[in-house]
Amino acid sequence: MSEVACVSGVDLLMDYLEGVLPASTVAALEGHVAGCDRCQAFVASYRATPGIFRDATEASLPAALQSSLMARLRERRG
Repeated sequence: MSEVACVSGVDLLMDYLEGVLPASTVAALEGHVAGCDRCQAFVASYRATPGIFRDATEASLPAALQSSLMARLRERRG
């Protein structure tokens, strides 16, 4: 692949981030991204998404509720 545009780059993004693209495609994609502010922002947001999702879904139970649930589970186990 010799040329990458924003649209074709989006199609390749997951494979790029997973490191499964051929070296020539990686070079073309990185060359495009280096000169495209929009694609730089897009790649940065893709890289940040797992951490944002992990932080947003992380929850801790109040101690009293956790104790109550554990007691109930022990009861059910027999």
